[in-house]
Amino acid sequence: MASCSAPPAISVLQRPPPLQVVSLGFRTSRVKLSRTRYAAAASDCPPKRRLSRCLAASDSLAEEELSRATLIWRAVKLPIYSVALVPLTVGSAAAYLQTGVFFGRRYLVLLAASVLIITWLNLSNDVFDFDTGVDKEKRESVVNLIGSRSLTHIAAIASLTFGFFGLFWVSMEVGDIRSILLLTCAIICGYIYQCPPFRLSYHGLGEPLCFAAFGPFATSAFYLSQSSKTLSGELCHLPLTGTILCSSFLVGLTTSLILFCSHFHQIDGDHAVGKLSPLVRIGTQTGSKLVKVAIVALYLLVFVLGFSKVLPPLATFLCALTMPIGKAAVSFIEENHRDKFKIFMAKYFCVRLHTLFGVALAAGLAGARAMAKLPVPRLIIS
Repeated sequence: MASCSAPPAISVLQRPPPLQVVSLGFRTSRVKLSRTRYAAAASDCPPKRRLSRCLAASDSLAEEELSRATLIWRAVKLPIYSVALVPLTVGSAAAYLQTGVFFGRRYLVLLAASVLIITWLNLSNDVFDFDTGVDKEKRESVVNLIGSRSLTHIAAIASLTFGFFGLFWVSMEVGDIRSILLLTCAIICGYIYQCPPFRLSYHGLGEPLCFAAFGPFATSAFYLSQSSKTLSGELCHLPLTGTILCSSFLVGLTTSLILFCSHFHQIDGDHAVGKLSPLVRIGTQTGSKLVKVAIVALYLLVFVLGFSKVLPPLATFLCALTMPIGKAAVSFIEENHRDKFKIFMAKYFCVRLHTLFGVALAAGLAGARAMAKLPVPRLIIS
């Protein structure tokens, strides 16, 4: 009787065949490097576990081979500067709703100053996280990119100095001391959030400080910076109405979501150095549920404020149109909160929500005033 020999074992993951590269004028050295490193990683994996381990290895290699342009883009954090734009725009729109007056030069000066303040926050955060070791493996850290802690720190201090000068100049032009006091409180929140000896972000207090700084403090201050003067030259002080206070609350909530979701991919590094961010304490699964609760609460609050006539109907309607953006953020975080590579994009989903929600809120506030100025048609034939 003929014996049946077992078929030869088939490797779970074989060396990929040579790539057929068509020259289009681009450099292909990166493709060859990736293929070589992929094969080296595959050869180290036992046959039974080769597929899962090599998939993880390929993810790690992909993370390691980020281009310098991508690292610079991440370090600059350009989308994050929406946190400078939204409080200023919402505050100015609330002032326009109150007075019907908008000062464009003040707005532009405050925007430039706010961008400098956010630059100080980003640079100083990289400096002090470098000191504690949180950013030791963070390749997109500004300190790691340029290789100089002192230069990064000097740039941070310069940004804070020029930014505060711009804020102070506008406040002096307005003549309302409440504006600069509130902005100073916002800057103090940023300082104790990350700078020694406080570093309250290491104790899980970053989100409350972020809410207060960008919400009630900054948004209300920018509202007050649009104060005008009467024909006799007397300052017309803007009252702190329920509309501006509730609008600042909404802005603070969406801003805090950005900070909260930026911790999803940093849990391991934060835990290693003792940084007790909220997600280190509660985990990613509970954190994803908390994001869902926060976004649902955001829109419920919008409808409550609309029905109670604290917000104009137009503002309520336009904010409601951003609900699909909130739903997309919730779905992405629920599906990917365990994937430390994909969840990196969670904060950008929240940036998109923050920006579009803020623009909708500002457009609703300003549009309500503009619609009130429209002539009401009169009945000609009775």
